[in-house]
Amino acid sequence: MATPRAELIHIDVDRRLGHEWDEWNGKPLPNAGNFDSRPGLFFRWAILTLAVAIAASALAIYLLAPRLGEIHPALPALIWSAFAVSSLAVLLWWGLLGLSYLIDKPLLPGFLAERGVFLQVMAFTSRVANRFKRRDPVENAAVKVYNALALVRARQVTTGELLLLIPRCLSRGTLDEVLALAGTYSVPVFVATRGQLARRVIRERRPRAVVAVACERDMVTGLHDVAGRLPVLGLTMTLPAGPCKDAVLDIPALERYLRAFVGAARSEKRDE
Repeated sequence: MATPRAELIHIDVDRRLGHEWDEWNGKPLPNAGNFDSRPGLFFRWAILTLAVAIAASALAIYLLAPRLGEIHPALPALIWSAFAVSSLAVLLWWGLLGLSYLIDKPLLPGFLAERGVFLQVMAFTSRVANRFKRRDPVENAAVKVYNALALVRARQVTTGELLLLIPRCLSRGTLDEVLALAGTYSVPVFVATRGQLARRVIRERRPRAVVAVACERDMVTGLHDVAGRLPVLGLTMTLPAGPCKDAVLDIPALERYLRAFVGAARSEKRDE
């Protein structure tokens, strides 16, 4: 029996996917475009980012305190107290988030975890890491942490309610594998060439969940745009020929993410 192929939605017409690589100098990427990193890398950079944000806030309050005291003598003490409470809340939130990741249990509601505050921290951490030329491995680690948090809350949907977003830069062989796998699970595939188009197809088709494939840079930006509104799992790629060309991905990981949403039952079609 021939392997079914998925429906392929392709619109070639905001933000162009791949624009994050506009400064690429054409030289081979480090490690042949494989930025695979341990999740702990993100936690270390995120802690550094949060520490910098807290320190910057403390410095701003220190510099403004004399002027605030002129408005009201009690105002500086009040603001310092609020700062202390906020800093403790941030540290408590981060501790619970880390514990959620370690024990695979959702200890925080979605808007305080992978569908809310975490997305803001991930984007801010990415900007900090970019200053030190460590953006790609840190973002790879960040996506892994995001997926771990999202998987424990993943809900089952029907195949018609799941959408697979892929970039146009996949190698021909990888694209064939993706379409065959999506066809097995009866999941439609959309080739996203621009961020606006990805949001448009989500708005028009109204999926209840999305599996997205992209490089680390577009993935972090895309998650920030979409993951707060509906469940998303993200799969990053390897870029052996440089950005935006002949990208490859982990097909078993893609299947694992599809199954997380549509269940194992669809895999029975592979045996027919």
